[in-house]
Amino acid sequence: MTGWDIHPAGVYKVLSECGTAAKNMSDAGSAMQSNLEEAASAAGTLTSQYGPYTSTAGLVGSALGLFMQHWSRDLVYIAKRTSNALHGADQATRHYIAGDLEHAANAQREAAKEPTVDLPGVGKTGHGAKGR
Repeated sequence: MTGWDIHPAGVYKVLSECGTAAKNMSDAGSAMQSNLEEAASAAGTLTSQYGPYTSTAGLVGSALGLFMQHWSRDLVYIAKRTSNALHGADQATRHYIAGDLEHAANAQREAAKEPTVDLPGVGKTGHGAKGR
């Protein structure tokens, strides 16, 4: 670890820019989820012509729901991975500045670990970020 040559001001500039980009991605993801729900609702429903008259999501609404279900795990994984990387870089740099290279290395190691994503009922078919 003594071979590290970190320029904290540069790290914090990059972290700030990445944090802004991550916030923009999060906002876009939230908007997409809301827009998909609105689009699915606006796409109409299927009503049984035989009694009792019940409605279920229409074909387009169902397809949009499946699309979101398929990609939800990957989107959460990306968000967690990004957050862990930014937090880990921040913590490692703070420890480096304090001269605590062991804690800096530990923070780096923790940030590199695979995040776990467990969304009940989502992605159970083995698609997407399986095993993450």
